[in-house]
Amino acid sequence: MSTASSPRPPYATGSLIALVALGGAVGTAGRYGLALALPVVGGWPIATLTANLLGAFLLGLLTEALVRRGPETTGLRRLRLGLGTGVLGGFTTFSSLAFEIERLVSGGTAGVATAYAAVTLLGGFLACFAGIWWAARRQAAA
Repeated sequence: MSTASSPRPPYATGSLIALVALGGAVGTAGRYGLALALPVVGGWPIATLTANLLGAFLLGLLTEALVRRGPETTGLRRLRLGLGTGVLGGFTTFSSLAFEIERLVSGGTAGVATAYAAVTLLGGFLACFAGIWWAARRQAAA
């Protein structure tokens, strides 16, 4: 016999939307600061690469840490939406990645563009799993 679980509360509430928007503004400002601090090196947009790899690691870490805390509460939901969707969603950037790859290809450096795309995708995947591993390890040690 199965029991129906209670439905999740709606996401489209003013306070949650504001939380995601505020987090997104913070994350975007962080990415902008990173872009000012890190130059392009050898055609590689280091700031975008750093933001995406660091963001993937932190998203993996946050997700694992929240899952290990148990069922989602209102506080955990706000944390997930504010930090994950908001801050880290604004900090990471697929649109800049796509623009930079197109810029590299149209600039005649398709090899650099291909390497940059591959490093970003594979590195992001590995960074995410490193974040998951680290959060799991820290929880097991606690």
